[in-house]
Amino acid sequence: MSILLAIESSCDDTSAAVLRDQYLLSNVIASQEVHRRYGGVVPELASRAHQQNIVPVVDEAVRQAGIELKEIDAVAFTRGPGLLGSLLVGVSFAKGLSQALERPIIEVNHLQAHVLSHFIKLDESTQTPQFPFICLLVSGGHTQIMLFRDHFDYEILGQTIDDAAGEAIDKAAKIMDLGYPGGPIIDELAQKGNPDAYHFATPNIPDYDYSFSGIKTSFLYFLRDQLKDDPDFIEHHKEDLCASIQNTIVSFLMKKLEKAVLKHHVRQVAIAGGVSANSLLRQRVTEAGRRHGWTVFVPQRKFCTDNAAMVGIAAYFKYLRGEFADISLPPYAR
Repeated sequence: MSILLAIESSCDDTSAAVLRDQYLLSNVIASQEVHRRYGGVVPELASRAHQQNIVPVVDEAVRQAGIELKEIDAVAFTRGPGLLGSLLVGVSFAKGLSQALERPIIEVNHLQAHVLSHFIKLDESTQTPQFPFICLLVSGGHTQIMLFRDHFDYEILGQTIDDAAGEAIDKAAKIMDLGYPGGPIIDELAQKGNPDAYHFATPNIPDYDYSFSGIKTSFLYFLRDQLKDDPDFIEHHKEDLCASIQNTIVSFLMKKLEKAVLKHHVRQVAIAGGVSANSLLRQRVTEAGRRHGWTVFVPQRKFCTDNAAMVGIAAYFKYLRGEFADISLPPYAR
């Protein structure tokens, strides 16, 4: 039996979690409201906020887990990718704590952690994927279709060649001045709109790769033309606009995902990453699962965005393999 403390600080959320083997004991997240006024994450402000949050967040995670620090067997941390200044805070804290406790450290790749979040157990009834499975990893910075043969044995079947899906959604929200973060706002407004009200072009990209810059540009030019005749067009039609742009992006995501799953004859399918919280994507992948006879894994929303629980579960499987990190390892942004 192992007890792991995990730390996540790759972007603008400071998080710490404690796991006993695969079972989650605590998962504490401190979000940073300071970025709302700027419409996006400001790296310098993010790293400062991590410095303020990390001690109380770790302390609360340990308290909620009902353990003492001396019981921890290893300290895990997100090494990258992410914002370098933010990562430095988590990496440095993890190294310092490991030295104080005389415990090993485990470095975790942020993207792998998102996928492996499906292996977090809350109780004995938790179902986890069986290998092989295909996962659509979709977030603000990454969009990839990945075939997993084991926890760390995977192949990237396709990925975006420019913008990520979450980036396109956030930029659409920014164009319409809806606020930050844009994804949840568009998702909420889309519930009241008509997804077929407007149609935006999707690129013809070969195989399983994606491109979202053209969708974003198509949306921008469409609004520019409409605003020439009606300066209040966005305000009068924002629900339909949100529903239409969301439908365009999700349909594009699902088209490639279905193509990849059917081609590789895989029956286990998952989604992960921040955009996996999107209600339309969750609905579409569930419907596809029923249609094709797949076993579909949709993460709880608390595990979609950046959190330390996913770092902890990835670290657990490394712990089993005895894969510990050297204290000199630096973080990496990309």
